[in-house]
Order: sequence, then structure tokens, then C-alpha cells
Amino acid sequence: MRANLWNRLTDLVYPPQCIACPNETDLPDGLCPACWREVQFITGPVCRFCAHPVAAEGLTCSECHRTPPPWDGGHAATIYDGIARRIVLSLKHGDRTDLSGIAARWLARAAGPSLDTVDVIAPIPLHWTRLVRRRYNQSAELARALSTLSGRAVFPDLLSRSRATRSLKGLSREQRHQVLSDCIVATPARRDRIAGRHILLVDDVLTSGATLSAATLALRAAGAQRVTILVLARVVRSEIPWQPRPIEASTDQADHPAVTDVAPQQASSI
Repeated sequence: MRANLWNRLTDLVYPPQCIACPNETDLPDGLCPACWREVQFITGPVCRFCAHPVAAEGLTCSECHRTPPPWDGGHAATIYDGIARRIVLSLKHGDRTDLSGIAARWLARAAGPSLDTVDVIAPIPLHWTRLVRRRYNQSAELARALSTLSGRAVFPDLLSRSRATRSLKGLSREQRHQVLSDCIVATPARRDRIAGRHILLVDDVLTSGATLSAATLALRAAGAQRVTILVLARVVRSEIPWQPRPIEASTDQADHPAVTDVAPQQASSI
């Protein structure tokens, strides 16, 4: 009772602030109406592998049709643009680990019922030298928050980096895959948590899929039965106009025969 009263008094003196701008909000750890409208949540038909928006249900995106990824299914919460991009960069480079809570809620909504089938949640690992510089792994922060929200087991050290790699910025898809080849391995002490399990790989951004592919191959080598990927945001190709629509079906369904990509309009809203 006293705690609730104190919280109310505190909110009167120090009103909750939007996590993306200086505007006040009704609740802590949330977005103001203006920022909320700018977040491009991924809704409607998507590729079941990478969650890229597609033109209609039952289609696979062009990249996954041309080169099927090693994982079994994929989900993404938002388009990597605008407010979502700002949140990702703040979490990754701005010491804003407090953002993992709202991000986990977005991740859980994107995963939907498939989250209930997961045995273990695991983040994409950082090499120890980068972890020392950054002081935390943003993907691990997301994985821990999602575990708390969902009740699924999380092992932040399920995978590890066998070597440091150069920055992937500016590299082509093929170059990214080459740089990351065999650089992620299953942590020996955690292999018993992988064999025969459904693993949910969590990362902040999906661009080419090279990092997630390397991690998936490491899990496959350790005996994972199923691997699903889940990202906070994904980069979207810009060939065809796209508008968000309500989610009508799970992205984990039978193989999709056709290929049609779509891309986002500026400042679309949920």
C-alpha cells in the first residue's frame, strides 16, 4: 500500500518518460503516442524462414527461396527503421539495457504460440574481447528478458565465439557468410542442453542472416532437433510498397512454393 502510494507520488514529481524521446508517458518503460505510431511492427503475410514481409500468404521471400537458411522458422518484431532502429542502437551501443523489457514484450508477440514449443532460449554470442569493450551482450539481455516473460529456460553461454571477427558493416551477403564461417561453436559444457532440443536463437537485428546461420550450424552440429530465430528488428528490401496488416496466421507452416517480396512504406503504423 505504502509502496503504491510512493510510486504514485514519484510519478507526479517525475512523470514517466518515453523510452525514445523526452515526451511524458502514462506508464514507465513505454512509448509516447507519437513514437508508437512510428514503430513499424511486422504484421500480415511474412516469409516463414526470415519474417520478411511478402505479398500474400503462402509465399517465401526471394532470398530464402534462392538460398534456404539452415534454421526451421523465423520471427521478427519490427522493421529496422525509425524508432525501432533508434531503440536497437540505444540497446546495442548506448548502455540502455533497460530497453530489454519492452523489447521482450515485442519479441514475445512476434513469436506467438511457437514460443510455447521452445526448450531453450539462447542469444547470439559476442567474442570475449568485444564483450569486455561493450560490457554486456545486447542479445543476451533480450534473451534473459524474454525468458523472464515466458518462463522458458535461457542459457546465455550456450554458444561462444571461437575467434574475433572484423566488422560486417559494408560487406556483401557472401562476404559476411565467409567472415563468420565456423566462428560460432557450441560451448562444450552446454552441449547436453542442445541435443534433441528446440532452440530459440535471439538477436537484435537480422540483415543478411550470416550470424544467425553460423549459430544455427553450430547448434545443428551439437544435435539440436529444431532451431527457430527471433529478432527485434529486421532490415527489409525496398522493391515493392508494403503496408502492415493484422497477423492472420503463424509463420511456422508448410514450405512455401512461390516468391514475392514486399517492403515498408515510410512511417507505417500498427
